[in-house]
Amino acid sequence: MTNQNVPNYLAQSILVTLFCCLPLGIVAIIKASEVNSRLASGDYEGAVRASNEAKKFCWWSFGAGIIFVVIYIVLAVLAAIFGQ
Repeated sequence: MTNQNVPNYLAQSILVTLFCCLPLGIVAIIKASEVNSRLASGDYEGAVRASNEAKKFCWWSFGAGIIFVVIYIVLAVLAAIFGQ
């Protein structure tokens, strides 16, 4: 298999770090950066595992960001309704 078959998700990791959830996004960036170094050392299976982990943490970060936004909106609406 060639290197093009293993996505590193680095761009997605950076975006979710900036816009969604910082702690999970940082883990995603670390995992994404492992992909190319593992491919360079010839560890194809390790690169695939790191790619899958980066993808997983990207989605977790995105989900955490969505949950945070929903909670924020609910609290803002409740404050508007019950606030003075």
